[in-house]
Amino acid sequence: MEAEVTLRVDGQEHRLPVDTRTTLLDALRDRLGNPSPKKGCDHGQCGACTVLVGGRRVLSCLTLAVATGEDEVTTANGLAGDGELHPVQRAFIENDAFQCGYCTPGQICSAVGVLDEVAKGWPSHATENVTEEPELDHDEIAERMSGNLCRCGAYSGIVAAIEEAGRG
Repeated sequence: MEAEVTLRVDGQEHRLPVDTRTTLLDALRDRLGNPSPKKGCDHGQCGACTVLVGGRRVLSCLTLAVATGEDEVTTANGLAGDGELHPVQRAFIENDAFQCGYCTPGQICSAVGVLDEVAKGWPSHATENVTEEPELDHDEIAERMSGNLCRCGAYSGIVAAIEEAGRG
């Protein structure tokens, strides 16, 4: 069954007909030509497809395009405007937080989501005292980023980048 959807992606609105089973990832890549989210496992296990929907991180390979509603979809391409890098993107470069770069867009979107969750005071499994604000330390970042895999093993740079962006 086809449905007409309106996707607001990186500040631009797109109306397109999609099969109701089309994932957000496939709509972004195949229908809108956005190469930022990557198709890694297509099962929600690697995080390469992570984007922000309504400011919250989601796995776009498990999200139906018709389910995004009126929420803004933000990919790593749309994080910063006016030719400037987002602070997380800048921190990834400064901390050498990538090697091959395949997982980097998903890592960056997830990191932006992590920083927002911490700023809102949301605890994670690694938060020692859930009645206090979570501390953005190595264990907290590692736990929150555990759904984003890096085949190259750039984890130490990724954690350092998120720590730096969180201090900024």
